[in-house]
Amino acid sequence: MIDLGDPLVAPVLQAVRLTRRFGGLLAVNEVDLTVGLHEIHAVIGTNGAGKSTLINMLSGELPASSGRLYLQGEEVTGWDQPRLARHGVGRSYQRNNIFQPLTVRENCRLAAQSRAQRAWRLWEPAQACRTSRALADEALERAGLSEHAGRIASELAHGQKRQLEVAMCLATQPVALLLDEPLAGMGAEESARMLDLLRGLRDGHAIVLVEHDMEAVFAVADRITVMVNGAVIACGQPGDIRANRDVQLAYLGEMDEAVQDERGTA
Repeated sequence: MIDLGDPLVAPVLQAVRLTRRFGGLLAVNEVDLTVGLHEIHAVIGTNGAGKSTLINMLSGELPASSGRLYLQGEEVTGWDQPRLARHGVGRSYQRNNIFQPLTVRENCRLAAQSRAQRAWRLWEPAQACRTSRALADEALERAGLSEHAGRIASELAHGQKRQLEVAMCLATQPVALLLDEPLAGMGAEESARMLDLLRGLRDGHAIVLVEHDMEAVFAVADRITVMVNGAVIACGQPGDIRANRDVQLAYLGEMDEAVQDERGTA
């Protein structure tokens, strides 16, 4: 195990030279990623940059070809998704992954039940579990969905469904949240609501955010990692990434007027 230093400031999730090969294709190439508590760490890049593959490895859905993964200082390399989920890694997906015919509360209760399993209580209906119900209600409140708890999930607006997916993650009591394009398909009002939710989730979580909405990324991220062709070309605070010429050429395009004006007056 590597030395993570002071436990009060130690990384919650840390990837060290994480690599994934598919035959002759190098999809993720020796990526280092460190995410601390109370931090939103965004991962950006064009399609095919390796972002989703990286998220799949961090969540345990896809084994790494090489490299190491640590969760709260413990090496978890090779752990599968259920085991990582039980130890505090939650994730959302690019597409809604909810139980459409069930109520909003029942979606969250089922998610909570996956963490608070009581297989020995064979005589008790799962719906009667006070622990999973309490976790579900707490998650819904934090995600801003308490007033919709009794609604059928399929009736929710798109943005609310994305909030529900985040709430389902929260119901599993994660310390690390892996959010794959949570703003996908949202309008301006829905996006603003989701960004407020993400800011609030800093408290008590380490967040890895994969997102294509650059305005949102620069508004909410504490740090940004930029991937191109499976490798990291830059990592830093939003201002440093916005001003990074390699990033501009590879992903963001030419400097925007604000950056040009700033350099011109420096």
